[in-house]
Amino acid sequence: MNLPSRVKLVEVGPRDGLQNEKQPVPAAIKIELVHRLQAAGLTEIEVTSFVSPKWVPQMADNAEVMAGVNRKPGVRYSVLTPNLQGFEAATQSRPDEIVVFGAASEAFSQKNINCSIADSIERFRPVAQAALAKGLTVRGAISCAVGCPYEGEIAPERVAMVARLMHGIGVQHVGVADTIGVGTPLKVQRALEAALTVYTIDQISGHFHDTYGMALANTLASLQMGVWQFDTSVAGLGGCPYAKGATGNVASEDVVYLLHGMGIETGIDLDKLVDAGAFISDFLQRKPNSRAATALLNKRAQA
Repeated sequence: MNLPSRVKLVEVGPRDGLQNEKQPVPAAIKIELVHRLQAAGLTEIEVTSFVSPKWVPQMADNAEVMAGVNRKPGVRYSVLTPNLQGFEAATQSRPDEIVVFGAASEAFSQKNINCSIADSIERFRPVAQAALAKGLTVRGAISCAVGCPYEGEIAPERVAMVARLMHGIGVQHVGVADTIGVGTPLKVQRALEAALTVYTIDQISGHFHDTYGMALANTLASLQMGVWQFDTSVAGLGGCPYAKGATGNVASEDVVYLLHGMGIETGIDLDKLVDAGAFISDFLQRKPNSRAATALLNKRAQA
């Protein structure tokens, strides 16, 4: 086993986690969540997205949230930008990194954004080039890397193809995303191996949803390949709109508990992370969707 000694987590709760919430989350709550996450030791935080408020009303306060964050040295703040218009709006907020996305499924690409995979990546070319020209990092997400709600199972070759296209437009890092959470360890390893035909181990990360309860198993399978970067979401924020009743992103608290239990460093204070998850869950009036957080909060209540 080629286990890494240290792992970096990209906290996607403020953006990916909150974007599908029906009730509006005020900018002040989002800002406080970011502050609590960075206080817990997170050094990579996906804060918001610069998309049309018509499509994602929850992110309409993107500029206000970015402006309200007290930035901490050593923390990288990223934003999702689907097009040049979004990128130009985003640059006013001084992000450190921009995120673009493409699906490994043609059907998903057509249904979601009405164009082919190749066309969707080509749309990001001017965004990636403008970001690189400004000295920003460009990260890409390969969604539906193991399964698609329309096509079913996705061949690893498709992941390799999207990775090649992303590399071709200047994307420096890719996240291999099991968007609907249908992946199991071997399938996830094959998808990661496909991405590794284009990118190095230092340029890829895992992004797993817990729909079928496989996210931690898939994280472990990735760690065994030497993958040391993962996207996670505090309190397991983020539903999956394509799988009814499904849970969303793997909870940051559960991944940190797993890593610390394996002697792998993260630089994250688990207790403070649990507090951040409890804070946003209290606002949303529900319990954290994290087994580790639930156990630790119960333990505190009994102390």
